[in-house]
Amino acid sequence: MMRGILGLLLRALVVLTGTALATFTLLWNAPGDAATTIAMARFDTLLSDVVVAQVRAELGLDAGFWPAFNSWIVPLLSGDFGNSSVTGRPVWPDLVSAISYTIPTALAGLAIGLALAIPLAILATRHPGSWSDRFAVGIASLGAAIPAYWLGLLLILLFAVKLAWLPAMGARTPAHVILPALTLGLGVAAALTRIIRSGILEARRQPFLPAFRRRGVSDRDLARAHVAPHAATPVITVLGLELAFLLEGIVMVEVIFSRPGLGSFLVTAIGARDFPKVQAVVVVTALLFVVINLAIDVIYRLIDPRTGTQDA
Repeated sequence: MMRGILGLLLRALVVLTGTALATFTLLWNAPGDAATTIAMARFDTLLSDVVVAQVRAELGLDAGFWPAFNSWIVPLLSGDFGNSSVTGRPVWPDLVSAISYTIPTALAGLAIGLALAIPLAILATRHPGSWSDRFAVGIASLGAAIPAYWLGLLLILLFAVKLAWLPAMGARTPAHVILPALTLGLGVAAALTRIIRSGILEARRQPFLPAFRRRGVSDRDLARAHVAPHAATPVITVLGLELAFLLEGIVMVEVIFSRPGLGSFLVTAIGARDFPKVQAVVVVTALLFVVINLAIDVIYRLIDPRTGTQDA
């Protein structure tokens, strides 16, 4: 097991390094002059060539790609995300503040997704192929087909504009998280419903279950001791990845609902070509994927100890 975890950590290091390099390359080669964009974002006005040249020299943009990348990546290895190119403030406190708004929204969306997916999956598996099965699968397919940005606008139109039940913009009260979380949760429910349904149906087809029934084991005990653990394996994978994708895909939802968080943080940083802020979001997101993959691997081994003897 330890060998598998060490191998995963090594692959994680490669992924983080490659992600940081790819993101820096894309930002470096983006259209327009980065120094001009940063100077305009910093001073909020048109500037002379002298001021732009000073900004370029201050940020090391005139030193070339590799020296600029090296000046950013070396402090990062010691946990220093650097200072914002626009405000000059350390990136880490601003990033933590943005994450403090994003994580509750993502967790609320995940909870809504689970609360919808589990009953739909159970309804679908009671009588496979029946109208209830087709209804549950149809609802899941509909949720997967609706883009998040369109669904968010529909929810705003219905609950905020027409009914005036919920606030649409901002993050001043707990009620402001409901519509963004619902937008995210419906998409999560669509994916989880199909996965949970498939996992339960596959677990029920295991050849050893009839033997247990003949021995007098009740269906409830079979479901708890054998069907549920077998069906949980693919669900854990999707659940972990859905959480990671929620934190990554929440960018669009936060912009739609005008919520402070990683979404507005990232969009503002990209518009200002604020390299340290953009890179911080990318590195934290990539690290999140790595941690979730590691957690999934460990949970697999706890559910099925045989996984530990099959390290790849």
